[in-house]
Amino acid sequence: KGANDLADAVGVTLGPRGRNVVIEQGFGEVPKITKDGVTVAKAIQFGKGSVNLGAQLLKNVAISTNEEAGDGTTTATVLARAIFKSGCEKVDAGLNPMDLLRGIKLGVEHVVNELDLLSQPVKSHDDILNVATISANGDSIVGSLIAQAYSEVGRHGTINIEEGNTTQSELEIVEGLKLDKGYLSPYFITNQKYQKVELENPYILISQGKISSLKSILPILEFCISSRSPLLIIAEEIEGEALTALILNKIQLNLKVCAVKAPGFGDHRKQILEDISVSVGAKIIQEEFSNAKLDQLNSNQIQEFLGKCKSISVSKDETIITQGQGSPKDVKDTISLLKSQIEENKKLTDYDKEKLRERLARLTGRVALI
Repeated sequence: KGANDLADAVGVTLGPRGRNVVIEQGFGEVPKITKDGVTVAKAIQFGKGSVNLGAQLLKNVAISTNEEAGDGTTTATVLARAIFKSGCEKVDAGLNPMDLLRGIKLGVEHVVNELDLLSQPVKSHDDILNVATISANGDSIVGSLIAQAYSEVGRHGTINIEEGNTTQSELEIVEGLKLDKGYLSPYFITNQKYQKVELENPYILISQGKISSLKSILPILEFCISSRSPLLIIAEEIEGEALTALILNKIQLNLKVCAVKAPGFGDHRKQILEDISVSVGAKIIQEEFSNAKLDQLNSNQIQEFLGKCKSISVSKDETIITQGQGSPKDVKDTISLLKSQIEENKKLTDYDKEKLRERLARLTGRVALI
């Protein structure tokens, strides 16, 4: 019953002619009107018992689909209900549950293969426009902005959504880079609606080593608190009392701060940190320096180590740094060096060339802001 009731509520939003659902909010808040399947699913609760258990099973399907694909949550919920209902009927009729599972897996494999054969690559601007407009529930203005964004930054480029201050949706293309690592704790979140950390004009601290003691970052925290400046820390690891101190400063003093684990491993990680440091104008704190001498810096020395950028957006999976304030000459020199290494060093392996191209793309990358 719980699975059926949830699927009925979510299913009415299916397709371009799907209907809206009104969700009651907390006391005094305006009801939410939405056509997004996963939003509807998350809002449904049946208390305790088997009814709620069935609803939670389908709710997890919608949430997982949203995290994996970002769309199709209503379709996934409707399909899951059909499989669930039919499966229960077959088991009640005497079918072995393990045989049923094997049959479902064979069916999924067959359907996925057929879908691969039917699928068509997205090639043209019109293809992107059509897909984006459909995904935006037929909103041609949003679809046009997304298609324009892809034209500007490429299909593998970075597109970020932010709340604006005007009455219309707008597209802005800025310099920026993306890291495939997100926040270390959800306590850092500043935008609950989008579950993101959003920092404006933040300082950026980059460390090659681990940061574990409160003493090592205390001068930097005091500097950011006194200057009322947001702070992003990127390090090999941020743990123990250092991470606890950052969380407490966020909760108790409302300091906008976030900690992110440096992406990559070994030499590749060092290269990524070097690219970030050039982009934002930070000095990398070497591994042997971090915990031993970081606490001995005065405010002027602290500023020399810290980088700056216009804004940072951090989700649980990625970090987007836009308009780093590093030296344009240093950025240009690094780009020229990478290009010459790719073109002139004949001894480079394909793997090494690919990593150099990744670094080049990172430093020359642009971010589309909608």
